[in-house]
Amino acid sequence: MNKLQKFDWKATIRPNIAFLHYLGIWPEGEEYYKLNFYTLKTILYIIILVISTIVFQVINIFFTLDDLTSLTANIYVLLTEILYFIKLCFLVKNMPALKLLMKTLDHKLFQPKANQIVIIQPLLNFWKLIFLAFVITCSFTVLFWAIFPILDSSEEEKRLPLLAWYPYDTKISPNYELTYLHQVASYIYICYSHLNIDTFITALNTYIQCQFDILCDNLKNIKSDTKNVDTKLAKCIKHHLLILMFANTSNEFFSWIIFFQFTSSAAITGMTLFQLTVVKPFTTEFYNFMAYVTAEVVQIFMYCWFGNEVQVKSSNIPYAAFGSDWTEFSPNKQKSLLFLITRSQKSVKMSAFNVFDLTTDSFVKCMVLLCPFKSSQ
Repeated sequence: MNKLQKFDWKATIRPNIAFLHYLGIWPEGEEYYKLNFYTLKTILYIIILVISTIVFQVINIFFTLDDLTSLTANIYVLLTEILYFIKLCFLVKNMPALKLLMKTLDHKLFQPKANQIVIIQPLLNFWKLIFLAFVITCSFTVLFWAIFPILDSSEEEKRLPLLAWYPYDTKISPNYELTYLHQVASYIYICYSHLNIDTFITALNTYIQCQFDILCDNLKNIKSDTKNVDTKLAKCIKHHLLILMFANTSNEFFSWIIFFQFTSSAAITGMTLFQLTVVKPFTTEFYNFMAYVTAEVVQIFMYCWFGNEVQVKSSNIPYAAFGSDWTEFSPNKQKSLLFLITRSQKSVKMSAFNVFDLTTDSFVKCMVLLCPFKSSQ
């Protein structure tokens, strides 16, 4: 790679950012939310597609309190919608910090060398694969959810995808068709907004992983016979500090989001599993719930996997430093290296409001809690 040519970190998440922008969640360039048409569009999206749907569903809950099946069928989607609204609030609140993170990616310390691109590219490609898999999973969920009322009900019944109360008769035309379209549009908007916010968070964790790999490679290749050992060590220390700043800022942004995500996902998955016990197997509605459960599990796994990899990559720094030509360093240089090793002894952990760490162990424990089968012991 030409020294004058910067590595474009944002190229990996460009489709993700484009989705967020079209959904009204990401102002263009380095701008924040201002009094302009884009902000007005975002407000209209939220009022028409999110808040109105939540209000109509909440009202409907009071009419289904004595029906457990209808109540769970209503609440699990309602929780998804409320969770999106919470995510949006945190994203808007932290937009200046997120824009700064995107700008930090262009920092010269974050730039990989030509040989290091080979190291980090598989990580970026893996994120792209997860992003695509999540898009496909959510798309099937939206598809099944949108068509099952049509396939599983008669023309006279005229079921809607969502159980909601409306101040008009939804059984007659064109009220039924317009309400149906509104619910589908609302669900598509919320689902793909969820998807892109979640994958954006995992992209931040992927960037942190890549930076730790770059730092480890730089440490391993510090040779004692070079004249600029002090400069390279100082650069590695500064690079480590910048990575920690990037990781801390990222975690501050999504800490509360993941906390609410895990608590709501546990409730949603439990209620969806309950719905699977009351619907007819292998019907369109059955596949709808199966797709929904799958999407929730993938969502939780995605957070845990990428968070776990940050911890693993950060724990490699002391070993990389030890793998350098440190035995030939002068005492002052060894002290500088020891300073970096000491600072990196505690691995970086991404957490959900410091309640639990994002690790594969957390994912397994979460799945065990949700598993309907108990050990016989």
